[in-house]
Amino acid sequence: MPYCSQCGTEVGTTDVYCAKCGTRQPVAAPPPAADPLATMTPRTASILCYIPVVGWIAAIILLAADRFRQNLQVRFHAFQGLYLFVAWLMVNQVLRPMFRHLPDGGFPLDRLLEAVIMFTWIFMLVKASQEQEYPLPIIGDLARKSAAEH
Repeated sequence: MPYCSQCGTEVGTTDVYCAKCGTRQPVAAPPPAADPLATMTPRTASILCYIPVVGWIAAIILLAADRFRQNLQVRFHAFQGLYLFVAWLMVNQVLRPMFRHLPDGGFPLDRLLEAVIMFTWIFMLVKASQEQEYPLPIIGDLARKSAAEH
């Protein structure tokens, strides 16, 4: 139980003023916020980067976090997950509208590319869960270079 800063009388933890002398009581500082990434393993962090469509959010958070700033494997997976998401965005937002205007007999290349990217996300989820650093063609080298830069 805390005591009044002026007269020493016991005061409640939520009391703003002392009941005896009326002195305003100092506000206790809230405990520092716990780091939500403190208990996360590098394996879990790497897996989160490849969750289809929303893994980019985890990748950005992990790249900005002090906890994984020096972990090249997590940074590699975060960058590769981001680049894979950018590839998906390009197919979804650029190619799909272009293929909508083709006659009905056109080959659905956009659907095929989306399926390949979805398979790649799932494949990389498995590789990251096995703690393997598997560089994908083209974006893997770019991710490695990005992860090495500080």
